[in-house]
Amino acid sequence: MTPTLNELVKVFGRIGLLSFGGPAAQISLMHQELVERRPWLDEQTYLRALSLCMLLPGPEAMQLATYAGWRLRGVKGGLIAGSLFVLPGALVIALLVALYSAFGEVPLVQSAFTGIKATVIVIVLQALRNLSRKALTDGEHRIIALLSFLSIFLLNLPFPLIILAAAFWGYITFKGSVETPRPDTTSHLARSVRTIAVWLPLWLGPLVTLSLSGHQLLSDLGWFFARLAVVTFGGAYAVLAYMTQTVVDQYHWISTDQMIDGLGLAETTPGPLILVTQFVAMLTGHLNGSFALALAAGAVALWATFVPCFLWIFLAAPYLDRLASRPRLSAALHGITAAVVGVILNLSVWFALNVLFESVPEISWGPLAIPAPQISALDIVALGLTILAGALIFRLKLGMGIVLVLMSIAGLAAHNI
Repeated sequence: MTPTLNELVKVFGRIGLLSFGGPAAQISLMHQELVERRPWLDEQTYLRALSLCMLLPGPEAMQLATYAGWRLRGVKGGLIAGSLFVLPGALVIALLVALYSAFGEVPLVQSAFTGIKATVIVIVLQALRNLSRKALTDGEHRIIALLSFLSIFLLNLPFPLIILAAAFWGYITFKGSVETPRPDTTSHLARSVRTIAVWLPLWLGPLVTLSLSGHQLLSDLGWFFARLAVVTFGGAYAVLAYMTQTVVDQYHWISTDQMIDGLGLAETTPGPLILVTQFVAMLTGHLNGSFALALAAGAVALWATFVPCFLWIFLAAPYLDRLASRPRLSAALHGITAAVVGVILNLSVWFALNVLFESVPEISWGPLAIPAPQISALDIVALGLTILAGALIFRLKLGMGIVLVLMSIAGLAAHNI
């Protein structure tokens, strides 16, 4: 059954408005809407598409929506589906940044954010637990995860280097039969060339224009998030450590606390969690100028982050069946996924240290930099809120939205004690 464009808008508009809870919940919601409730996609096509999206950089749920729209109504359908998956959350983030910029320094608001930050620690731990169960199936992948964690935690190696090393190791150590791929047809190659010729200039052209215009901040934001779009394997949690490393320590655009606040706010909105890039860009624009600059910075971040998602899907989608039969690519993906576990473990430790301790000095020893917080700097209130958030999520198994609301109230209550 081929839906009309109006039907496509209604269904993917509904998905965009209800896509809370991270990629797992979003993928489940799309399965219900596109496979179970409507005969738009069959089970095998949906699963193959999900595998393809996990092989590509970028938010897999948004790219899965784009693929589904492309499969149903071509490029126009892909644009509709992918855009509607992102836009509701982007509008909410813009509103939240406006409120955060106006009231974020108010003591009561900061107390509410203490509860949200404590919840973020537990949310990332939950993502780590869920992913490690699927990814660390043997000793080799556990070692990859451990080396990944040590590389970024102690040596501060860049995230893209770790991911490339893991993919290369998975690819060259694959054991099993490898199918000889059939040569591409001329029509497929011509279509690929056309796709690149359209979407690559569309993606990078505005960033080049910003560079030539001399607007340094918007140019720096655009090129940073464009680079980020190429290395976002493993989802937003995996790339957050790299993003924080750059925007906090290198560019000094925002503070560590503001970065954690941004993730907490992004958790409360529909759409992909990588919308935290929009929060970072808009807050940077506000801190460096006005809210008009914040809106421009947010638009640049959205463009640099999500336009390449359409490029990857429109380029790779016609080859889905062939890619599914390439086991070496699957082995490389498994290596990446194992490394992502180590990166998310580092993110968990980083969040916990910065939320639970008032200061986190480091001890340097050659190339190593080891965090060494003092017990006297422990924030007892933040520790208690983290334990409460853990009980609500792991013990009572409450939904993420409910937990964030309850923990905001708990943070406010702790302020008045």
